[in-house]
Amino acid sequence: MAEDTTAVDAEEGMEEKKSGKLKLILIIVVVLLVLALGGVGALLFLGGDDESAEQAVAEPARPAQALYTKIRTLEGNPSFTVSVQSNDGRTHYLQVYVEAKSREDEVVAAMTKHMPKIVAKLNQLFSRQTLAILRTAEGKKSLQLAAQQEVQAVLQEKIGKPGIEKILFTGFIMQ
Repeated sequence: MAEDTTAVDAEEGMEEKKSGKLKLILIIVVVLLVLALGGVGALLFLGGDDESAEQAVAEPARPAQALYTKIRTLEGNPSFTVSVQSNDGRTHYLQVYVEAKSREDEVVAAMTKHMPKIVAKLNQLFSRQTLAILRTAEGKKSLQLAAQQEVQAVLQEKIGKPGIEKILFTGFIMQ
């Protein structure tokens, strides 16, 4: 009978060992499965999908920094000098240094190519101004906006889009 109990105890011990190994294997499989699913989820979450990667490749990259183009007269002068009308009977002059702000190389190239037309339009605009209006801050701002519209109109005609964001007066002298 003692042998029977020992045999039964031995069988129970083997079953416990088998059961312990089975639990260990099951735990390892579950952990590996969780890690694999977590890795796939992280890859999809962090890596994005193919569609957004294709869109990023399809859209041309725009430079983040602004590109400034000096608007120069045909002689290469960096400023416009025109006489302006006044009510005091004296001759007054306006000298303006102009730059255009854009973010595309295509626009800079188009401005360089069509600079004579841009300069002509701006010369006409600056020559039509009066001293009384230019003495006010609002007059200078409206002149800046009008210059921007003139340049955008030329670019719209030549390349099909306004191209520039802003016209900047980097120098503004009235005498």
